[in-house]
Amino acid sequence: MIALIAFLAPVHAHAERVRDLGQFQGVRQNQLTGYGIVVGLPGSGDDNLEYLTQAMKGVSGRMGLTLPAGVSPGLKNAAAVMVTADLPAFAKPGQRIDVTVSTIGKAKSLRGGALIMTPLYGADGQIYAMAQGNLAVGGLGISGKDGSNVTVNIPTVGRIAEGASVERAVATGFDSNAVLRWNLFDADFLTAARVRDAINRRLPGTASVEDGVTLALRLPPEPDTRASVMAAIEMIDVDPAETPARVVVNSRTGTVVINSAVRLSPAAISHGKLTVRVEERPTVVQPAPFSQGKTAVEQNSTLSVDEEKRAVMLFKGGASLAKVVDALNLLGVTPSDLVAILEALKQAGALKAEMVVI
Repeated sequence: MIALIAFLAPVHAHAERVRDLGQFQGVRQNQLTGYGIVVGLPGSGDDNLEYLTQAMKGVSGRMGLTLPAGVSPGLKNAAAVMVTADLPAFAKPGQRIDVTVSTIGKAKSLRGGALIMTPLYGADGQIYAMAQGNLAVGGLGISGKDGSNVTVNIPTVGRIAEGASVERAVATGFDSNAVLRWNLFDADFLTAARVRDAINRRLPGTASVEDGVTLALRLPPEPDTRASVMAAIEMIDVDPAETPARVVVNSRTGTVVINSAVRLSPAAISHGKLTVRVEERPTVVQPAPFSQGKTAVEQNSTLSVDEEKRAVMLFKGGASLAKVVDALNLLGVTPSDLVAILEALKQAGALKAEMVVI
């Protein structure tokens, strides 16, 4: 059986909510990152890494403790880490968000550690949250003196639930812009036009198309009314355009995904397997007694060529996905052979679809 995943859903699209097709511009999560230190580790830290030593000296300096010049503290109980978090839309100062902590050095485990107060920065270089707290680590690492070790899951990554406090809100333009923009997840002019028409049927004169992704929405300025209108717009049902015919090939795993819009023009496929065998049977030849000959190796090669006979499969014009799958299964092709067949059909102009190799 070939490694083929086929979506046999009907070709015609079904109604979907506006909120499932796109989102309002600016109403999204923002990524935050920070560089911090985890302390309290049971000897599984970074030891004397230079960047960790400098960071520890900086932390000590903020607390009024000056380490002696030229002295590198033993930091086996500390680890340099990167802290990441997602800042939700409309997050306000004082709210709590989850953070993920990952080692960047040679620390073996973060189990039992605590993150020292770490500022989290946005893409604009501003501080949006402060993180601190005890880590919950799902992994476990154990090592012996003879060098043997056992690792369960990933002990170098931990998480702190509600470990960061939001310090700055991100402006979304929700309450200040006269026109709000709504963006499709996937660009499509027909879907954008249908969303516009559906919104205007409910709220005449509200929506207009700017391009294949964006709609401009003229909404009431009052925040309370604007929120109600946005909620109503998100729940409107729309029939999106049919998905373009597409074949996706994963070259690493051999997985092939074909959507239901794929069609074939008239084509014939013959797929066979050619096997060439070369067998070597060397023999040792001994010279006659008392002769001047020498012992030698005589080569003996046997060559054979076998080619499997396979039937020619004929596809009529407009063959559906189900027929394509059945025919390819009858041919007994492997994933790599399937990719070769699809590429050949595309080159022959019989495959009416876009091929995407990932």
